[in-house]
Amino acid sequence: MLLSELLKAIKPIEVIGSMDKEVNGLHFDSRKINKGDVFVAQVGTAVDGHTFIDGCVAKGAAAVVLSDRKFLPEEVVSQKSKVESPCYILVENTDKALGLLASRWFGEPSKKLTLVGVTGTNGKTTIATLLYKLVRALGHKAGLLSTVVNYIEDEAVPATHTTPDAIELNGLLRRMADAGCEYAFMEVSSHAIAQERIAGLDFDGALFTNLTRDHIDYHKTFDNYRDTKKRLFDGLKKSAFAVTNKDDKNGLVMTQNCKAAVHTYSTRSLADYKAQILEEGFEGMMLNINGKEVFVPLVGRFNVSNLLCIYGAALCLGFDELDVLRVLSTLKPVNGRFETIRSAKGWTAIVDYAHTPDAVDNVIQTIREILDSRKSKVESQKPKLITVIGCGGNRDKGKRPMMAKIAKAGSEQLILTSDNPRDEEPTDILNDMKAGLTEEELKSTLVIEDRAAAIQTACTLAQAGDVILVAGKGHEDYQIIKGVKHHFDDHEQVRRYL
Repeated sequence: MLLSELLKAIKPIEVIGSMDKEVNGLHFDSRKINKGDVFVAQVGTAVDGHTFIDGCVAKGAAAVVLSDRKFLPEEVVSQKSKVESPCYILVENTDKALGLLASRWFGEPSKKLTLVGVTGTNGKTTIATLLYKLVRALGHKAGLLSTVVNYIEDEAVPATHTTPDAIELNGLLRRMADAGCEYAFMEVSSHAIAQERIAGLDFDGALFTNLTRDHIDYHKTFDNYRDTKKRLFDGLKKSAFAVTNKDDKNGLVMTQNCKAAVHTYSTRSLADYKAQILEEGFEGMMLNINGKEVFVPLVGRFNVSNLLCIYGAALCLGFDELDVLRVLSTLKPVNGRFETIRSAKGWTAIVDYAHTPDAVDNVIQTIREILDSRKSKVESQKPKLITVIGCGGNRDKGKRPMMAKIAKAGSEQLILTSDNPRDEEPTDILNDMKAGLTEEELKSTLVIEDRAAAIQTACTLAQAGDVILVAGKGHEDYQIIKGVKHHFDDHEQVRRYL
């Protein structure tokens, strides 16, 4: 592709040099630059890509996209250099430029798919994944971009981020289009929106789940976090659709000034899509959705909202209501999302990704409702909830005491343990969590830093009828300790003691 053709995707402030040259590749990682490539200098949180411009030029980069004029070589600024140099493209925001350039480089693949984005604090993975499965069950080819794994039809592609970088993202969408996919469903994280990874994508629909405290370490304030999420809806075209959660106080905030057709879902008030639980157990729920009864093998009021969002999105996409309900009744939980493991000794373990205060509260309340409905008349035989939970390192410290307090309030036995400590000391994280408990509560709380030992203890304590909640990691099969990734899977640990 000619550089002049590639640059039609953006509106540069200034272009210095010839655009009449062939481009071989597009990168933001200076280590990947080869002769004839375009280097986009992003300002990262730890490293400024502008400092690598000279090295990319030495490797033979055909062009450099930058946002800081001071990194232009003096001879280029004066335009006195007679040596053939790369073309320098000055832009306002290199993050946004990368997204737009990546889309054009891969032939604007999002325009060849019906692309639906899912954003919010909790529920993104469940909604995106089950929509992908639903559409395929209805006979259509589809792709998935999620926290757990990406899919191009049946082909699984490992996921490293909730939303990939702009180049990887557009590359995956290109592969989906080439594979004949009609639909693509993707989780859209607040980081991806803030960092312009979705710039240049053509969304046909956007779904909002809920908004609770998360990523405050990155966004600094809740308002910033909320407004970042809202940008997905602000950018929708008139022919698109938006489905939002009316039960969340930020649900209608998301769709203010939205040009797309707005639809709502609710379990508590008037909305386009409504549902109520008729019966509930660990095997699933009998629901009434818009006047029609359906049994679904998912559990919890939070999953009722997730299913309503899926149902509403499917109808917005034009699928038949009865076909949608039929497929909903067959969909299984996503890996690590309220995943049930049963013991021959009569206790049940639930592995869940809950890693925010709201998510922990939702999961615990769901378990409590089911347990309370099965209470024995004999006090000593009443089923107990044993919760094993930790918090990730190098993340929002403010939510740690909150999560411990919520877990303690809803559990007969609380075990605080390690999650992904990353670069922090596990004991420091545990001390932050313990700060949310009173001295009296601490006396009955177990603190076991080793996560495997904590899970083993929970399994040893559990009696017939009890439930063990192992929260925080869900689908993750690793622990990050001092920058090193070690294999660790909550499912495997629980099954060792079945």
